[in-house]
Amino acid sequence: MVISLSPNGSGRLNHQTAKLNDRFLGSLPPLPKSPLFGTDGIRGKAGELLTAPFALQLGFWAGQVLKSKITTPGPVIIGQDSRNSSDMLGMAMAAGLTSAGLEVWQLGLCPTPCVAYLTRHSEAMAGIMISASHNPPEDNGIKFFDADGTKLSSTLAQEIEEGLRGNLLLSVDELSSWGKTLYQPTLVNTYCQFLQDSLPASFSCQGMKIVLDLAWGASVNVAPAMFKALGAEVICLHETANGDRINVNCGSTHLALLQAAIKEHQADMGFAFDGDADRVMAVDSTGKVIDGDYILYLWGKSLLERGELPNNLLIGTVMANLGFERAWQGLGGQFLRTSVGDRYVQAQMWETGAMLGGEQSGHIICHHYGVSGDGVQTALHLAALVHESGVSLAELVKNSFDTYPQILRNVRLEDREKLRYWQQCEPLQQAIAQAEKEMGNTGRVLVRASGTEPLIRVMVESECPDAANHWVNYLLEVVKTHLTA
Repeated sequence: MVISLSPNGSGRLNHQTAKLNDRFLGSLPPLPKSPLFGTDGIRGKAGELLTAPFALQLGFWAGQVLKSKITTPGPVIIGQDSRNSSDMLGMAMAAGLTSAGLEVWQLGLCPTPCVAYLTRHSEAMAGIMISASHNPPEDNGIKFFDADGTKLSSTLAQEIEEGLRGNLLLSVDELSSWGKTLYQPTLVNTYCQFLQDSLPASFSCQGMKIVLDLAWGASVNVAPAMFKALGAEVICLHETANGDRINVNCGSTHLALLQAAIKEHQADMGFAFDGDADRVMAVDSTGKVIDGDYILYLWGKSLLERGELPNNLLIGTVMANLGFERAWQGLGGQFLRTSVGDRYVQAQMWETGAMLGGEQSGHIICHHYGVSGDGVQTALHLAALVHESGVSLAELVKNSFDTYPQILRNVRLEDREKLRYWQQCEPLQQAIAQAEKEMGNTGRVLVRASGTEPLIRVMVESECPDAANHWVNYLLEVVKTHLTA
C-alpha cells in the first residue's frame, strides 16, 4: 500500500481516506476537543477514549507518520504493564501498525525504561508503552518513544493526532504488503544485562536485606531478579502481575506497607516502584521516606566528588524542596527547575548538558547510563552508593539535608474539561496571590493541573509548618468551591 501524507485544510477525511477507514479500520466516535497527547502520551479510562478501535487507528496513523519521516522503516517495539486493558490496547496498536505495513516486536510485561532502552539500542524506529504509570487500574495510557529512546516530539505527536482527527489525506495507489508481529519477550534479558553492566564492577548486595514493593505491576520480574543476582536477601510485596490491583494502596505513592515490612523484617532499606517502574521511592531502615530530592542529592554528590557532574549542575522541577536546593548550593552546586514532568527535565538536561536530573516523585534520569527515567536502575545505584559509603542509607540521609515542610494535596475534577480552564478561575488566582504575599520569602505556593490525571494539585511549602497547613487548606477549599461544583 503506497500512501502519501498531506495536510487537509478542510479538517475532514477525503473520500479515499474515509473509504480506507471504513474498509480496514472502522469508524470512531467523535474525539474530545481537548488535545489527546498530554505530558506523557495519551491517558484516560480504558473503555472510554482508550478503546480497541481507537488504539487500532492510533497505531495506523502513528505508522503512517513514522514511515513518512524515515527512509528505511524498522520495527516498532511494544511493551505493557499488568493492567487488564493492556493486552487489548497493545494488540490493537499492533494491528494498526501492521495495517500500516510495519513490523511489531511485542515484549509483553516489562518496565517502561526497558522499551526506551531497547528502542534506542536496536534498529527499531519507535517504541510504545501501554501503561498509565501510577494511575489506578481502570486507567491506561499509550506513550511513544522516538528511535533514540526519548519521548516522541510534540511535532510528531501533533501530526499523529491530525491523522486521527481526519486532517491528513491518504492517497492509496495499491494494496501491496502488510506488516507482521513478532513476540520477543527474551529481549527483556538484554535490558537486564544493561542494568547490571551500568553498576560498579565491585558492587555486591551480599549482606543486604532489601524489601521491594512491586505494586502488582511491570517490575515484578525484573527488580527481584536483579537484586537477587547481586546477592541481596529480597522480601517482595505485591509481587505478581495483577491488573485488578496495580498501584492500589501500594507502590511508590503508598509507602505505609513498605515501611511496615522494613520494620518487621529489620531490613536495611526498601524500594517501591510505580506501575510501569519508571520511578522509585526508597525507605531507609528507620522508616524514613527517601524521595527523589534525596536521591538526586546523594547520587549528585557522588558524581560531583568523582568529577563526573558537568558544572556541578542538577535539574529538578518546581516541586523540588527548598531545603534540598539550598543544601545542594551549599556544596557549590547549581540547580535549575523546570515544569513538572520528566519530558521537561529531559529537555533541560539536553539543553544544558546536565547529566543528572529528576523529580521529587522518584523519576530520575542519569545520562551516564541512559536517556529515560528508570526506577529499577535508580534503586540499584542507590544501593551501590550505600555499599560504597560503608554506612547505612539512614546514616547517609541523616548527613544530607533537612527538608522544609511541604504539603501536597489533590482535588479530583470529575469534569475533565475544567482542567483546561482552572487558571481563569479568578477567586483561585486571588487566593494564590494572597498566600504568596503573606508568606513572602519564607515559603512558596504551587497550584497546577496534573498532566496525567484529572486532578488539581495544590502544594504549599514554608519554613513554618503551621503556615503551610493553613494556606494549603485555604487553597483546597477555594478549589473545591469554584471548580468541583
